[in-house]
Amino acid sequence: MKAALLPLRATRNTARLAHSALSGDFLAAYALLHPDKAAVIDDRPDGAVYALTYRELDSRANQLANVLLGLGVRPGESKVVWCGQNSIGLVEMINAARKLGVTAVPLNYRLSDEEAAYVTDHSDATVVYVDAEFAPVFARIRSLLPQVQHYLVFDGDAPDGMVAVDPLVDDAAPHEPQVPAGTEAGATMIYTSGTTGKPKGALRRGNRGAEQAAALVAHIGYRPDDVYLPTGPLYHSGPGGFMAIAQALGQTVVLQRKFHAEDWLRLVQTYRVTSTFAAPTPIRMVCNLPAEVKARYDVSSMRRMIANAAPWSFALKQMYLAYFPAESLFEVYGSTELAVNCVLRPEDQLRKPGSCGKPAPLVEIKLFDDDGNEVLGTGPEHTGELYVKSPSVFADYYKQHDKFVADSRNGYQTVGDIAYRDDEGYIYICDRKKDMIISGGMNVYPAEIEAALEHHPDVLEVAVFGVPSEEWGETVHAIVVVRAGGSLSEQQAVAFAREHLAHYKVPRSVSFSDELPKTGSGKILKRDLRAPFWAGRSSQV
Repeated sequence: MKAALLPLRATRNTARLAHSALSGDFLAAYALLHPDKAAVIDDRPDGAVYALTYRELDSRANQLANVLLGLGVRPGESKVVWCGQNSIGLVEMINAARKLGVTAVPLNYRLSDEEAAYVTDHSDATVVYVDAEFAPVFARIRSLLPQVQHYLVFDGDAPDGMVAVDPLVDDAAPHEPQVPAGTEAGATMIYTSGTTGKPKGALRRGNRGAEQAAALVAHIGYRPDDVYLPTGPLYHSGPGGFMAIAQALGQTVVLQRKFHAEDWLRLVQTYRVTSTFAAPTPIRMVCNLPAEVKARYDVSSMRRMIANAAPWSFALKQMYLAYFPAESLFEVYGSTELAVNCVLRPEDQLRKPGSCGKPAPLVEIKLFDDDGNEVLGTGPEHTGELYVKSPSVFADYYKQHDKFVADSRNGYQTVGDIAYRDDEGYIYICDRKKDMIISGGMNVYPAEIEAALEHHPDVLEVAVFGVPSEEWGETVHAIVVVRAGGSLSEQQAVAFAREHLAHYKVPRSVSFSDELPKTGSGKILKRDLRAPFWAGRSSQV
């Protein structure tokens, strides 16, 4: 039976509670204030619906936290990897980890075995919490994970040597877990694609950005009676981060296990969804559905569509606004490391094409040229690398502090985007200093792909970069130089990459060259290689 969506009266006390919840635990409070309100609904296309009220979610998170304590997880110290498609089980773990003050490490279930093993081992996790669908991944790589002591499988049977955790949770005590006084709220560590061939763990501690998050909530206009649908996997910092805000405000969260365009519309209509966070690709799929399909669904409830993860084209915004409420479209610019940096409000979407908005509340932005001088001029002729200072900038790259320092300048941090301002202070991202590719909202670093392809015995050297795609924003292209006497086809190169990389990192196209253009010091001139593909475009991303 589907849980009723109970209205939440926005009283003065509730508003104060929601504000304070952003800097502390909230489930126990909402379990008392609104025990029967739907906290999370997992509605699957096969008709199965699983739902928890705030009272039930608080109890389940406590029970899982107490199971973890019984297994030796240390509050404030231990690290727990979680992996799976969107489900109530993930929401329970996210909240259990926060209550315990442990570091939660979301693992992208699309990674190859090799990549999953690297992230899990590098994070120093001692516990892996995985849904039954992806438990076989860890069964294959267990020999590569000497630090992992417990494999907990939820939503199904556990392979040999692993433990089905749901019965343990059912039998555990529902009281708040006992943690030492002064334990900081749980941290998160999301692994980003690596500039040198290996992912980096972006560590974000506790609630250091609570004040900024509260200011962002007010700026966007979220309310406790909003219904949030994360359009994308929870391991991604966008859908997962905005879900954290939704739960801290006492909203109802509706989960779609795996994105499907028409089923997404069904969920929006069924639960009167009012807010979401989405990369351009899934919304393009929704907007491209036949008119007779879209006509079956009422989307008038949508009040806050947060466009992000990759730039939305002006054409896509026009398609969205032709179907959804005009006042609902917000765009944010940010990253896993730097959180939300800019906001483009609904009234500016068509007025400021190409802009990602103005700095978000409590965010300071500076542009610097290659010589370290601040860029103060306006217009596309005055570009600079964008640096951010805010309370929610991440703490460090785990065990890679040198990478953090390299991206710092006078207390400001960068992820390598090149931008300019207009005369009204709006920011435009026009290029990337680093080689990152954003394909379908997923960050991909060429160095990872190059490192994989260079292991092929017939590859002398390779250059990987992003080329424009109407469907995905960018797709991965590789130019390969084959060793003398070697032989390699495009199909063979792609197949080799697929053995070592997640599917979304595999080149969609491969070309061959006798040599790659280089600087006098031997550095490959990727801008020269990219230029023909991006010719005639105002933006190079």
